[in-house]
Amino acid sequence: MRTVRSAAAVALVVIAVLGGGLLALATYSAERDLSVGRIEVSVQPFHSGALDIYVPLVDWGARFSAVRLPARLSIDVRTVNREVAQRVAEGQLPDVEAVRREARDGVASYLRELILIVFLCGLAAGMVVALAVRGHGAPRLRWLFATAGGVAVAGCVALALLLPPRGEIADPEYYANGPDIPVALRTIEQAQGSAKVISEELNQQLVGLAQLISESARRRTRGLRSVVVASDLHNNLLALPALDRAVRGRPLMFVGDLTSSGSPFEFSLVRRIVGLGHPFVFVSGNHDSDALVRRMALAGGIVLTQRGRLRPDGTHGPVVVNVRGLRVAGYADPFERRARDHFRQREEPRPDEAQRQEFRDWLTPLVGRVDIVLVHEPQLAVDAAAELRRSSPARPLVLLTGHTHVANFRSSPNFVELNGGTVGGGGTGNLEKTQPFGLAVLTYTRDNGFEPEAADLVEIDAHRGSARAERFRIEP
Repeated sequence: MRTVRSAAAVALVVIAVLGGGLLALATYSAERDLSVGRIEVSVQPFHSGALDIYVPLVDWGARFSAVRLPARLSIDVRTVNREVAQRVAEGQLPDVEAVRREARDGVASYLRELILIVFLCGLAAGMVVALAVRGHGAPRLRWLFATAGGVAVAGCVALALLLPPRGEIADPEYYANGPDIPVALRTIEQAQGSAKVISEELNQQLVGLAQLISESARRRTRGLRSVVVASDLHNNLLALPALDRAVRGRPLMFVGDLTSSGSPFEFSLVRRIVGLGHPFVFVSGNHDSDALVRRMALAGGIVLTQRGRLRPDGTHGPVVVNVRGLRVAGYADPFERRARDHFRQREEPRPDEAQRQEFRDWLTPLVGRVDIVLVHEPQLAVDAAAELRRSSPARPLVLLTGHTHVANFRSSPNFVELNGGTVGGGGTGNLEKTQPFGLAVLTYTRDNGFEPEAADLVEIDAHRGSARAERFRIEP
């Protein structure tokens, strides 16, 4: 009987420590001042581990799977510095990396305070219960205090190891609530209009260079046509006005990674891109999803897969689609995300030998029957491309790729490989980096069948305001 009472007393102390620590974990929050505004940091236990960045003003946010503890570490944007907002509106972007360091330091100091408070609250609760159950066959008070201290320390060690975000903060899941979604979209549109340092540079330089190249080509040669090639927007809405002006009524062939995870909310943000191309032709990338491509088909985009064009009802049409006289086919990315997996990355997007062989087997019977092929991942087509370079096709074939965020052109007899880089500058999460915005323009003639004439690669560094354009002539 004494052993049972001792065990019960120890169990009550342990429960008290855990309960007190959990109460502190769920209720303690703190505000931190940054140069751009004020944030509130808090923790919500009993959720799938995530880092949440939430903007109550428009009731939407982004969630990152970066926390191993079953809890959400939430960062709520409470206020925005009015002077900073005014400078952004005037085209002066803040030092993004400095803001990240401020936020990281603020979150780290909160976590240190939180762990200390959890320890003290858990220890205090355990000691109170120890005092309440002492005697009556319970262990000595010092042993109960030692138990309380040991459990409190162990809990805090677990918090220190599992609660701070680990690894790369990437692949966000965007979310919003009910009727406030339109407010979020309007706010993004307003932000897009105010970010002059990016949109104006793109409009004036990137598009101007593309137009200069295209117009000079028209003056030299009659009968030329062109298509715009872009990929890897990654939700960067700031690039859409420039892309719209670059397209100017031409077909837009988008080679994957329109979004970051392919969630329905992300599609609501970027769906107007479907109306930029005349028509808009799309294949999925590893940051797009099955839900996204279905919505794009419903919105009127030409969505290509290895099984054929995706119809709005989910069935598939012909594999080779006529786009303004061009015979076009596309291959969906094998690492395309799934709604049933909550739009998370299923595995590392590295094509294996079997997947490369599947693409090669799909493409081989199409050679001679198709003019342009779209596939997001260049490594998926590496074997097929090598074979086409060794054994030239009878008719010209252009392979469009993306994924690498690096513009690239390669030509061999009757075979062209073209990658426009990243039209979103790597995405909104990479604006502090020096990755250039880029797209490509493929010029061709149809006087004697499809004949590619030139590929123009245009890039701009929106931070420095520098830009470059390069034309590659394609020998017949």
